[in-house]
Amino acid sequence: MNQHTIDDGTGFNRPHAASLRFGLFIVGIVLLGAIEYLETDTLFAGIQFEDVFIFRLGGYANLLLIGSTILYIGHLWSGSESVGRWASCLALLGATTSIVAILWRWIETYYLHRPGHIPLNNLYEMMSLFSTATVLIYLVMEHVYRTRAAGAFVMVIVFMAVVFQVWLAGHDQAIPGGQVRVLKSYWMYAHVLGTFIGYGAFAVAAAMGIAYLVRAQAEVRGEPAGFAMQSLPDLQRIDGLMHKAILLGLPLFCLATFLGSVWSYEAWGRYWAWEPKETWALLVCVTYVSYFAFRHLGKMSGSRMAWWTIIGFGITGFCFLGTRLLEPGMHAVAHIPA
Repeated sequence: MNQHTIDDGTGFNRPHAASLRFGLFIVGIVLLGAIEYLETDTLFAGIQFEDVFIFRLGGYANLLLIGSTILYIGHLWSGSESVGRWASCLALLGATTSIVAILWRWIETYYLHRPGHIPLNNLYEMMSLFSTATVLIYLVMEHVYRTRAAGAFVMVIVFMAVVFQVWLAGHDQAIPGGQVRVLKSYWMYAHVLGTFIGYGAFAVAAAMGIAYLVRAQAEVRGEPAGFAMQSLPDLQRIDGLMHKAILLGLPLFCLATFLGSVWSYEAWGRYWAWEPKETWALLVCVTYVSYFAFRHLGKMSGSRMAWWTIIGFGITGFCFLGTRLLEPGMHAVAHIPA
């Protein structure tokens, strides 16, 4: 069996196991809902956020994602499909738990900070959304295209996001606060959600770009027994996955940027101000539009395109965090502590 192709023996086509996992997820969500329902009667405005169950639930989700990262690396190195199945299961469970934590955080902030807010307005919440979106996008691609070897590269990015999220929690950035007036807009919610799905897709594309470079280097060196040749898909397949991730992320990010301009007009009376965040968002769009232009015109291919996706994600990361740190401007909905 080709190790990067997952057949019926790897767990993808086991209907009974899939039904069991789905049933366990439903039971888990119901139990979490019951816990939250019972806990809401005990909430009061002065309660320490660390004492709230949903804060601990977010921590459990992060632990699951860290465990999944370790297992994905083990799968890539050893080629063990059983390890790969456990890695996928932990990633799905971690993402599901994170979604539940985000939704219930919304409910609990309603009780703690009337009126409540959709949990998309501080950096801790945004990093949680980024991790969840990245994992879900990758898992869909893993299921559809039946390969999980590149998951190690994706989950390393998620791991770094989780570490940053833990650091934010250690600097009191996880506590939800009151929402300012300009953030109480459905345009803002759609803008942030679309932006972070785009970020997640770009992260997956960058991870595929790294996987492409690792595989290409192994082929140049002629290492048929190495883990890259044994575990990673062939270059054409990795390139296709990288392309599809950008094909998902770019339209969503561009749409989110447009919705952000509508929100800007509603909040401040102008569509575009050329402040750093807006300028770098436009640069992100130009970078990935250039990717498609170079690909279509045949000006770039292979490793050069892989590097382009990695550089593009670097620009995306600066758009998200760099501008916030150096000159946040009107987008300073949360700060990075010194």
